[in-house]
Amino acid sequence: PAAPVAAPPTDVLKDGTIAYLVTDMYWDIYSKDLKTECPHGINKEGNREEFKQLFPKDGSQWTVVDTQLRREVDSWYPTTTPDPFPFYYAEGPISYGMNLDGKIGPNDFTSPDGVKGVDNNLYRVLGCEANYRLPSGVFQVFDQEEVPKEGENRILLELSGVHSLVNDDDVQVTMYRGMDPILMDATGKNAAPGGSERIDTHWGAQYIQHMHGRIVNGVLTTDPVDLLYPWAVFNIATDEYMRGGRFQLKLTPTNADGILAGYSDVQSWYAQLMRSYSTHHQSYGQQSAPSLYKALRRMADGYPDPRSGENTAISSALGMNFVQVYILPSSKALAAKLPAAHYLPFLGQPDPRVAADEANEYSDYVSKKDDVSKKAAPKIAAAAAVPAAAP
Repeated sequence: PAAPVAAPPTDVLKDGTIAYLVTDMYWDIYSKDLKTECPHGINKEGNREEFKQLFPKDGSQWTVVDTQLRREVDSWYPTTTPDPFPFYYAEGPISYGMNLDGKIGPNDFTSPDGVKGVDNNLYRVLGCEANYRLPSGVFQVFDQEEVPKEGENRILLELSGVHSLVNDDDVQVTMYRGMDPILMDATGKNAAPGGSERIDTHWGAQYIQHMHGRIVNGVLTTDPVDLLYPWAVFNIATDEYMRGGRFQLKLTPTNADGILAGYSDVQSWYAQLMRSYSTHHQSYGQQSAPSLYKALRRMADGYPDPRSGENTAISSALGMNFVQVYILPSSKALAAKLPAAHYLPFLGQPDPRVAADEANEYSDYVSKKDDVSKKAAPKIAAAAAVPAAAP
């Protein structure tokens, strides 16, 4: 059993409540041993590399519409048709995350602290992508830097009905979006506890969510709920949507650290990627948006669409760090007057459909009547001959 956690100072719990403000968010990618986790290596067929193979400088007369714009369309409106390029999945036995389905299967991970049955297929997809491997993955660095900078990202958690931060089997948790900057220490680099926050009751009303939780040995675990939460990068307001999301946070009087685990909606996850990071940014880590989308859909393992039967969400774990704050009472009073509502995210395009239907939209790459297809076909065939790692 875990060692008991010291009781908090009596002045931290105000009428049985304590609040925390997010300071860091990042996809929890286990990156310890490259050879074990990515035995086939890092994915290196990015946007630029795939473009060169599809449209080589061999004297052919390419048009902007048939090349650059075609590939942008493929990125913004991707399909699940077979990928002509290799894609390597993470294959190691260890991953961060939680056992989301209550089962221990042959393809499940083991957590670093020995918990069996961890579900985290998003790690399978991102684990061999240079942009996401910790600690130097470019997207991970950008994402973490933008959380404290962007006012859009002020995720607040308030715990109420708390008798102890060590053990309490009945805790209410409410998620809000804050409005105020994070209080920093004298260095300007680290968040300091004890700041104040107002709740955004206008533009942030859609993020208000109520959850039930329990604290065991200083660790808060909430019951699964569908969560909509903000994540802006480069001043672009975007949302993420997680089905059956649950927090697992180690609590102290000044901080909370842990994960938000659940099934990330594939469409909104991909829409957030495309709206936040252009083709140029993706190329920092030799990343291909169309290939990544196919991998996400292939690895999706939850919430099947009733029309197509295709899974719409992928098991995942979001690393999160919080600092203790005080929520202004007047702000809480305004939030209490808001009517209960359930908001859905922008799901992006396209809606999930069976691969046979989506193939019709990709026919210009395989049609014998299409000149571009004829010229690109040898390159595509050569790339397709390279075996991709099976998940």
